[in-house]
Amino acid sequence: MRSPESTPLVVVGRCLEAQIIAGREPVPGTLVFLHEGLGSVSLWRDFPARVVAATGCTAIVYSRYGYGNSDLLEAPFGVDYMHREALESLPALRERLGIAAPILVGHSDGASIALIHAGGGGAVRGIAALAPHVFVEDLSVRSIAQAKAAFESTDLAQKLARHHRDPHRTFYGWNDIWLDPDFRGWNIEAFLPRIDCPVLVIQGEDDEYGTMAQADAIAAQVRGPCEVVALARCGHSPHRDQPERTLAAVAAFVRRVVGAEGGG
Repeated sequence: MRSPESTPLVVVGRCLEAQIIAGREPVPGTLVFLHEGLGSVSLWRDFPARVVAATGCTAIVYSRYGYGNSDLLEAPFGVDYMHREALESLPALRERLGIAAPILVGHSDGASIALIHAGGGGAVRGIAALAPHVFVEDLSVRSIAQAKAAFESTDLAQKLARHHRDPHRTFYGWNDIWLDPDFRGWNIEAFLPRIDCPVLVIQGEDDEYGTMAQADAIAAQVRGPCEVVALARCGHSPHRDQPERTLAAVAAFVRRVVGAEGGG
């Protein structure tokens, strides 16, 4: 497998940090990795490359606007920021790269974006959702408030500076929205019955930002086949907390989707 190729992309007038990890020809299928609320290309670490090695599929990994080395956030996000990403930015990125029907691998906010995208009419072959959110829980809000306290009293900003051009702007762009009283009514369950592709949900049993109720809601409402993997001794980042089990589950899911459909 070749080393990741850095490919800055201009999408909706903004320059995004991106990597293309080439798979094995002629293995069909393209993976698009969608990061968490404070994520970036680098915060995925080697997980995308390991999925590519295990499946042969090519992967696109990118930092959304306001994250990583992408263009800096110029104005605060709105409560609908995940909807805008899923229904405007992601379709534009797919068109820019000519990706007809990807397999989406999303973590946290990225998993929610994947679900909105597929439920909003995006042609998707499969979704691997790691620690997804489909509604706001009290647990989530409490943990995000604790994250704000940690950001303002510890070295969290310095740690985030390794992965983001402006860690303060990135952190508050995410944190302020989740703590906004208007965000308590955020809910994407209306999109779930429109999802007919296969879905894999991986949920940590010790997730400090969400409970198994998120996975249960997805499994109960999507139209397509849905597998839920609950991981013990796992928090909000399955690919970091339980990397081998998460890799095995995602790779097996991708191979099933690609093997079942064939084609490009």
